[in-house]
Amino acid sequence: MELLELMKYRRSIRKYQDRQISRDDMETIIEAGIYAPNAGGGQRSIIVGVRNAELTEKIGRLNVARFDRLRLSGSYVSVEQPSIIDDPTMKSGFYGAPAVCVVFAMKNFLYSIPDAFCCAENMVLMAAELGISSCIIARGEETFTGESGETFLKEWSIPENYIARCFVTLGYCDGEYPQSKPRKAQRSKIIE
Repeated sequence: MELLELMKYRRSIRKYQDRQISRDDMETIIEAGIYAPNAGGGQRSIIVGVRNAELTEKIGRLNVARFDRLRLSGSYVSVEQPSIIDDPTMKSGFYGAPAVCVVFAMKNFLYSIPDAFCCAENMVLMAAELGISSCIIARGEETFTGESGETFLKEWSIPENYIARCFVTLGYCDGEYPQSKPRKAQRSKIIE
């Protein structure tokens, strides 16, 4: 598939089959992330892949635990692929995905958030190329606060000056893969 077609095809998936992705596929997806653009070529992001559905679920619950609905700018995401914004009864921010990649970046570095999300974008595109469904999830900063989260950071040897910026959930879509929605008008301009 050509790159632009792949970009148009890829969707954020929040309903997953109970089927794990292969280690080889996860390694390829992580490799795509580490080749993402990054500020000044610094290669500062750290990516941790988790291919354990029980552990992914536990981290997904931590991701929702401090979710502040008052900070939302909208209250609707999708009928086909609902999010915790649509359904406040959901208990995991990872929607049953059997695998997740955590993207860490330096806490006090000006470009750590853009660097992390560039990694995530490369990763979801690579996942789509491999036939794997994905979704970029925010709320990284809140997920690892508290005793349970800090334990993961120590176990994974994440440097103290690093913080989780985002996640990429990975798995296989449960049900029909969503179709493209029409693009909103007047979202681009070219000035000459």
